[in-house]
Amino acid sequence: MPLRDHFHPPLSTERRWESFHAAWLGSLADALNRDLPAGYFAEEQTHAGASVEIDVGTFAEAARPGVEGNGGVATLPPQVWSPPAAAFTLPAVFADDFEVRVIDSRSGPRLVAAIELVSPGNKDRAEQRRAFVTKCASYLHQGIHVIILDIVTERRANLHNALLEMLQAPTEARQPDAVQLYAAAYRPLRRGEREEIDVWPEALAVGAALPVMPLALSGEYCLPVDLEATYTDASRRRRIES
Repeated sequence: MPLRDHFHPPLSTERRWESFHAAWLGSLADALNRDLPAGYFAEEQTHAGASVEIDVGTFAEAARPGVEGNGGVATLPPQVWSPPAAAFTLPAVFADDFEVRVIDSRSGPRLVAAIELVSPGNKDRAEQRRAFVTKCASYLHQGIHVIILDIVTERRANLHNALLEMLQAPTEARQPDAVQLYAAAYRPLRRGEREEIDVWPEALAVGAALPVMPLALSGEYCLPVDLEATYTDASRRRRIES
């Protein structure tokens, strides 16, 4: 099934992009779990904004001792140490997470690869773009292999180029400014004394077929990720006609 425009009518008025992203992540995770070697598994993660806890000071009511409905006495939770007031509080933006994580569980759970589906929020403001790119760069610096998929048509920004800029890659490695939809795979590895990142960029287009992308689990081992097959499976699960 060729790529559809999920962010403009008629499809955007019939199906929510968030639901399709979740379906595609599920199809990607299912396909990976069929092919991953023993000891590895893939799971999808979907939420807007990072997994940041709420400051306990924002809760209106603190737990208090008292009498429960059955006549028992309610007790306070264990006392928690409170730090001194922060010297500074800075404004922050946390990236949306629509991703498949590949975990190596052979010697304790360890994240080895991630497939990132770009959301409209990731491409919106400069600080949101920077948050997404920083997250991907952090993965790469930890040796985690990454694929970025961007099918968002309603906002113009090439986060692959922004990531390469953050990594101080040469300008010739970047995609042309006209490319707004793309898939890109990144493999961080060490060759002798050199630390390098292999990059496979692919331009995408509405109405065109989707490519097969490499997803590395190590410096030597890659799996093919069939974007066309998983996209078609997700479309069928959401009853989106070709």
